[in-house]
Amino acid sequence: MGRGKLRIYLGAAPGVGKTYAMLSEGHRRVERGTDCVVAFVEHHERPRTEVMLHGLEQLPRRTLEHRGATFTEMDVDAVLARRPAVALVDELAHTNVPGSRNPKRWQDVAELLAAGIDVISTVNIQHLESLGDVVEAITGVRQRETVPDEVVRRADQIELVDMSPEALRRRMAHGNIYKPDRIDASLSNYFRPGNLTALRELALLWTADRVDEYLRQYRGEHNIRSTWQARERIVVGLTGGPEGRTLIRRATRLAEKGAGGEVLAVYIARSDGLTAASPKELAVQRTLVEDLGGTFHHVIGDDIPSALLEFARGVNATQIVLGSSRRRAWQYVLGPGVGQTVARDSGTDLDVHIVTHDEVAKGRGLPVARGARLGRSRIIGGWAVGVVGPATLALLLTHVDADLGLANDMLLFLALTVAAALLGGFLPALASAAAGSLLLNWFFTPPVHRITIADPKNIVAIAVFLGVAMAVASVVDLAARRTHQAARLRAESEVLSYLAGSVLRGETSLDALLERVRETFSMESVALLERADGIEPWTRAASVGPHPAARPEDADVDMPVGDHLALALSGRVLPAEDRRVLGAFAAQAAVVLDRQRLVGEAEEARKQAEGNKIRTSLLAAVSHDLRTPLASIKASVSSLRSDDVEWSEQDRAELLEGIEAGADRLDHLVGNLLDMSRLQTGTVTPLIRVVDLDEVVPMALGGVPDGSAELDIPETLPMVEVDKGLLERAVANIVENAVKYSPEGVPVAVAASTLGDRVELRVVDRGPGVPDEAKEGIFEPFQRFGDAPRGSGVGLGLAVARGFVEAMGGTLGAEDTPGGGLTMVLTLRAAPGGPPAPPAELPAHAVT
Repeated sequence: MGRGKLRIYLGAAPGVGKTYAMLSEGHRRVERGTDCVVAFVEHHERPRTEVMLHGLEQLPRRTLEHRGATFTEMDVDAVLARRPAVALVDELAHTNVPGSRNPKRWQDVAELLAAGIDVISTVNIQHLESLGDVVEAITGVRQRETVPDEVVRRADQIELVDMSPEALRRRMAHGNIYKPDRIDASLSNYFRPGNLTALRELALLWTADRVDEYLRQYRGEHNIRSTWQARERIVVGLTGGPEGRTLIRRATRLAEKGAGGEVLAVYIARSDGLTAASPKELAVQRTLVEDLGGTFHHVIGDDIPSALLEFARGVNATQIVLGSSRRRAWQYVLGPGVGQTVARDSGTDLDVHIVTHDEVAKGRGLPVARGARLGRSRIIGGWAVGVVGPATLALLLTHVDADLGLANDMLLFLALTVAAALLGGFLPALASAAAGSLLLNWFFTPPVHRITIADPKNIVAIAVFLGVAMAVASVVDLAARRTHQAARLRAESEVLSYLAGSVLRGETSLDALLERVRETFSMESVALLERADGIEPWTRAASVGPHPAARPEDADVDMPVGDHLALALSGRVLPAEDRRVLGAFAAQAAVVLDRQRLVGEAEEARKQAEGNKIRTSLLAAVSHDLRTPLASIKASVSSLRSDDVEWSEQDRAELLEGIEAGADRLDHLVGNLLDMSRLQTGTVTPLIRVVDLDEVVPMALGGVPDGSAELDIPETLPMVEVDKGLLERAVANIVENAVKYSPEGVPVAVAASTLGDRVELRVVDRGPGVPDEAKEGIFEPFQRFGDAPRGSGVGLGLAVARGFVEAMGGTLGAEDTPGGGLTMVLTLRAAPGGPPAPPAELPAHAVT
């Protein structure tokens, strides 16, 4: 039984019609004779969606009770028992009611797929786990129900359901999404044109990345090397020279001319002796390309043009940007150069741009060293000089009337041997020496045309010639090999230098490090495998590329890191000399993995320490501050219930007033504790609206005695973008704290003013003030300054106020009051203008 296939309708925003599209597909499947059932679909009382359920078999749901309420969820057992060919399951990111088979619906879907049932499901872009922070920053709403990106990425088909913001708002206004009493609130909050446009862009970009990933996988599986110009990808070839910045900026301008353009800067370190680039200049260029939105890649390649073209085709690039050569005119006799070679070999699928710059023809500094890894053309040339050259020279010398003498003839043959060594290395030079000695014996030493030598001096001369030729060839070959080794080590040191620097600066994540390994060694995939002990199965700690190896023995190259880690590479077998660099990468990968886990553990420990601190402080507060008003209430109630004393009406009123005061005080303390708990758990989600401070501040002063605060809010003050409820609670805490410390009879001043695009609200008291070193400490939870009495609160008022203000995008700080006292400065964002927005609620699906 094979695994079922998953098809997902990805919605750009709520209400675009993904459920409708899923049901339409269900009807098409049924019409084609496919056994298709509705496992779970929520129509949200939308008439058109509800009509689409007619004609489709709906499986019964499972009923669950939770906290006194009844809920229905998808019955996984019923679906498995029914075993349809296709199951329609709505809302993939839904969180199941406690007591369900799985905590999340996507886990239910995974069971159906494992049982061989095809599933068609839906999900909105804002429910993807990786986009939670982005969506919250755009809409101000934190999505509580999410699905891991990998679950959606593994789908066999993903279809984007899109709609323009204007069309979606019209659907909303016509009542096709929500009931009439929720339309205005939704249109003025979550469904604002800006929010919908941003969500739509997120959906399009995420889908484009998924399509790009599928395209790379398809090209790899079918071994397609030519470029498919689906989107503009511009590769910038860098040499580490000063012209690199010009090339990067030029490529960025080219990419900006088309939507979705991408810039990839690549520096290729030649292992055959390319002059090392300036690490400082490369670091500057790397920062520049990343600041401009591109990516930087460092690759080792023996042949610069071939490596550059291979990289460009590997990333499906459409254009290559290179700089005009810095070589001087005379240096072109050594070859056409990288730019001309790339332009010649690029073919019809890659456009090559040669960009002029200020460094053209100014020289490249040090000459390029020649390495021992000779190309095929040089090896062929060396053998041609070593074998054909001596025969040609002998033919020329025998047809020249001038008698040069045996010594000059030997020097000419020796020159050919040296040339063969320089071109092709030791073996062609050895062949040249052997051929030259035989030809000298046959043509130029008496008796000629015989393999004999009459004069003993000629025997010595030929022997010396052969020895010198072999020595020269050996020295030249040894020098070439040493040059290659030095160049190889230099290239390796460059890679390791960049690697170590990025890791030490904390810039390299584990995935980025593995991607660097894949690019450096031209591999298809790289995986970091780990296991607890020698008998446990291997698991992937991280991987990049398609089809990563699951075990070291399945990979083309494996590099163990200790007893429980291994780096597995798939794509080709590496030569032994590359394993040294690979070992360094593997060690760094282990370090990065350990550091990531240590950072996670440290963050968890920090959260636990903060939680312990809060709990300890809460216990201290409960033990005294909360028990005090309870004791007062209990004493007053016991007195009223007592039959031993006859209380007068005045006494009874005083006791009841004490009960009311204690209850109010207890309510205030409990409210602050709950607010602090919400801030600590990150559940404060402000609903930002445009309001006038005149609506909020007077209501916040209701908890202080009359005459204890003076209000000064100018009528010309601009409105602010805040959450009305949170601002009221924050101002109330600030004013109550100021009144508590202000001298009796001296009112607290509450004044507002504008400062640029901000609005400042100042709460000024004439109390004892706070030293500069203690100003930040007063905003910590459970902190009291000075000799504040224990019964005056648990020390949460200012902490809650700052938390609420910062949640709304404002700031809260403390300053000295001129003449003595403390001034609390609350800064808020000023609204562009216009009347305050009417009260509104978030759509239900946006917070679930």
